[in-house]
Amino acid sequence: MINIIIVDDHAVVRKGVIQMIADNLNFYQIDEASSGNELLEKVKTNKYDIVILDISMPGKDGLDTIKELRQISPDTPVLVFSIYPEDQYAIRLLKAGASGYLNKDCETSEFLKAIERVSKGLKYISPQLGEILINNLESGELPLHETLSDREFQVMCMLAKGKTPTIVANELGLSVNTVSTYRIRILEKLKLNNTTELAHYVIKNRLVE
Repeated sequence: MINIIIVDDHAVVRKGVIQMIADNLNFYQIDEASSGNELLEKVKTNKYDIVILDISMPGKDGLDTIKELRQISPDTPVLVFSIYPEDQYAIRLLKAGASGYLNKDCETSEFLKAIERVSKGLKYISPQLGEILINNLESGELPLHETLSDREFQVMCMLAKGKTPTIVANELGLSVNTVSTYRIRILEKLKLNNTTELAHYVIKNRLVE
């Protein structure tokens, strides 16, 4: 029996994933969570063979959820299932502890293959991501945003969505001064001049919806 939990803030996505699993797999049990916080509460009392996790959710995002999950239940495998392109998010999330990364546009067969591997404790990367990783190794070049720390990356995306430093500070549990310091570092690392240029950069690189 494979014990699966699907974590996505959109009920229609959860139902679609459940139906896809029901149509193609046997011997499974499925649970649901609509947020990272709900998942973290559930893993305290339940054991899952695989967590299927979205990364863009209100409140705690996928990156922080993975990091906290690693502390609570370090052996629970996480398959990230996201609308964001693999070349923009996968490496950062795999480094954070995810076992695999899939774009929501993937074929059903690839989704099922990823579930099978990750639920067995193995890693899964798509052929497309594998090619990206090889190209990065060969060229030695990474996008500028890959030089950001995880926290800087989160702050960047939130500012690019139009959130004020005060809102970012409240949502991340930081001081406004700390967020302002992050903003300065981010602009320096990305070689940008202001938040407007930052928003254009983030949109161009498909880092936010």
